[in-house]
Amino acid sequence: MKRIFFVEDDLSLISGLTFAVKKQGFEIDVARTRLEAEALWADEKYDLVILDVSLPDGSGFDMCRQIRKVSKVPIMFLTAADEETDIIMGLDMGADDYITKPFKLAVFLSRINALLRRSDNFSQPGAELSSNGITLRLLKGEGYKNGKPLDLTSSEYKLLCLFMENPDIVLSGEQILGSLWDINENFIDNKTLTVYIRRLRMKIEDNPGEPEKIVTVRGMGYKWNTVY
Repeated sequence: MKRIFFVEDDLSLISGLTFAVKKQGFEIDVARTRLEAEALWADEKYDLVILDVSLPDGSGFDMCRQIRKVSKVPIMFLTAADEETDIIMGLDMGADDYITKPFKLAVFLSRINALLRRSDNFSQPGAELSSNGITLRLLKGEGYKNGKPLDLTSSEYKLLCLFMENPDIVLSGEQILGSLWDINENFIDNKTLTVYIRRLRMKIEDNPGEPEKIVTVRGMGYKWNTVY
């Protein structure tokens, strides 16, 4: 049975979501403060973490950073903090999804299931992607270029996985955004995606100014180019 860790201080929201999550067959533990969350997280035996940004004694962003230092567990923000800068910061620091309040329960549950499925796929023993001198070890969440470790953020890692899973296929900006974060383009737009692409190219390309691995297909999107 999958275990979910829910960090939220709103009692009415806790009651409703706990009931809905348990009805789906999941176990759930709840912490209402960062102090409680740190105590519960000590055993690190969760399959998904759901964080609010604003907590009585701290920030969910800090909790996310702390978890990412030791774990690749999927993290979802569920919060009223709906500024574009908040959403970008949450995803860039390692969250896998970001849902703003108010939200529809059915969409929330669907996103939970999607994150858990994605996590299971990445955790298959021996799973590895390799091309263009880049290797991703999915079980460990590690990336390498010509045998040397790559220092990738969670968002960069997921973006690279998506490209390498679809070699020589043109992916539109909408496809990329939907596959990575399942959120509305209004929050993570194509300009922001361009920033992610540029950052990733700086780390994997031999000459980022003239990229050969991740190429832009004008008017269509991007592709992972295996023939160059």
